[in-house]
Amino acid sequence: MQAMKAKTTDQTIPLRDRCLSHFAALRIPIEAAALDEILARAEKESFSHLSFLDRLLGAEAGARRERAVARRIREARFADNKTMEGFDWTFNPKTFDRVQLEELATGDFIRRKANLVMVGWSGIGKSHIIQALGQKACVHGYRVLYRTSAQLLADLTASLADKTLPARLRRYVSPDLLIIDEFGFDKIERTECPEAAHLLYKIIASRNQKRSTALVTNVDFDKWGDYLSDGPLAMAFLDRLVDGAIILKLKGKCYRAEKAKAEEIHSS
Repeated sequence: MQAMKAKTTDQTIPLRDRCLSHFAALRIPIEAAALDEILARAEKESFSHLSFLDRLLGAEAGARRERAVARRIREARFADNKTMEGFDWTFNPKTFDRVQLEELATGDFIRRKANLVMVGWSGIGKSHIIQALGQKACVHGYRVLYRTSAQLLADLTASLADKTLPARLRRYVSPDLLIIDEFGFDKIERTECPEAAHLLYKIIASRNQKRSTALVTNVDFDKWGDYLSDGPLAMAFLDRLVDGAIILKLKGKCYRAEKAKAEEIHSS
């Protein structure tokens, strides 16, 4: 009897007001004025049912998607706001295959849980490209985390001291794409943290075939043993990382050096 009364009461509420109540219950922030405007246009222009829904919900859905992308980009903690559109493709035209990079920007390699390794000279734009690919991944809905090798190792070393290592490892294992930039810029000091190389390996091994890892380095593969100060560990690290990975070996002019040279000529 009580249910029948509630139903009867609900049916006596005007349809427009019931719709506004539905929006509120579903937490869809559509104001009465916005609904009235769309209803008036729909009546005047004879919208189809789907067209009406698209116009009613499209703006809010678009705004919500933009906020989600902005949040993922913020949480990725990129060093710089780098984009594919802002990259100077003319500077080293033979270094980067734009078609290949635009394919990578679709995020399909992340869906396939494949790794990406960029090996190349300093200053040619590797860091720009990897951060731009990371931003595109955020746009496609993937969770991304960006760290330089130094930041990653410092964080892991600190976690040993404050006994938060398991939580730190989970943090680095969980993102759809983990970007490790500047790998090899500073030699791992085993005297300061003998476990550093092993901790780095643990992250790579834990992500292997489960999540994508992108690593950017100026150290070629045959030098990794020297960098990690442990030949067998370097081989295991390399094996986990490059198995089925997309490997880009890049050579070109140093952008910073050329820019400095140009500025020197201009000022003289």
